[in-house]
Amino acid sequence: MKKIRAAVVGYGNIGKSVVEALQAAPDFEVAGIIRRNGAENKPAELAAYEVVKDITELKDVDVAIVASPTRQVEEQAKKILALGINTVDSFDIHSQITSLRRSLGETAKANNSVAIISAGWDPGSDSVVRTLLEAIAPKGITYTNFGPGRSMGHSVAVRAIEGVKDALSMTIPTGTGIHRRMVYVELEEGADFKTVEAAIKVDPYFVNDETHVKQVPCVDDLNDVGHGVNLVRKGVSGTTHNQMFEFNMRINNPALTAQVMVCCARATMRQQPGCYTMIEVPVIDLLHGDREELIAHLV
Repeated sequence: MKKIRAAVVGYGNIGKSVVEALQAAPDFEVAGIIRRNGAENKPAELAAYEVVKDITELKDVDVAIVASPTRQVEEQAKKILALGINTVDSFDIHSQITSLRRSLGETAKANNSVAIISAGWDPGSDSVVRTLLEAIAPKGITYTNFGPGRSMGHSVAVRAIEGVKDALSMTIPTGTGIHRRMVYVELEEGADFKTVEAAIKVDPYFVNDETHVKQVPCVDDLNDVGHGVNLVRKGVSGTTHNQMFEFNMRINNPALTAQVMVCCARATMRQQPGCYTMIEVPVIDLLHGDREELIAHLV
């Protein structure tokens, strides 16, 4: 069996977990890791792999898993898709997903490549659950309650703000899909807390939620990558009311995000050129194994 050769773009929390998930997958091999500084200060755990600054330095890459901050995804994915290499990302700004889908779709179709976007757990696998629940109860309301837990995307967004040395953004569910953001910041010497606080509250990641910003001496003392979700739908099947569904999980955020991305990397090999969200991909395409055996096991 020819293995799928996957490159990992970025080697932060998610990138590290992606490499681990690829190592555990029987149908993948790591084609290499792309880091901003290339092989400079190469981590010991990557000794067996090529570590480069640009994906063009790697050979025979089938798919690139873009484990970069959300705001870098579009530019990076477009360059990779233009090379005829498939991409997967975990873009997580919900309101911008449809425009990203159009943008990457044009590049993918023009270069005979495939992109699967927003392939984390929310957006991502939770989106698939929401879709299924809406299908079986077409009328009704779904509430997605996140946390309590660390939001990686929100934390990265805060760390990008001038004057912030480190940051932790905690998502606290208050019920019915409403959330409070608790943001803990460790400032650079001389940074003004009020200026940083104002910049956080107008950022698209935070502008629609109740947000509290607190200065702390050391963010690492608070750090925990655990997260979770409680997803509830109450609706109507046919003409029958009071259909109630609930989905819960408690997870390690980087590990689950990485596993979903690896599943979607596999699925890119089975789609026609273009850009897809997870709700557009047949769920069986996420799995390794013989199709008939999977059907016999899961149906």
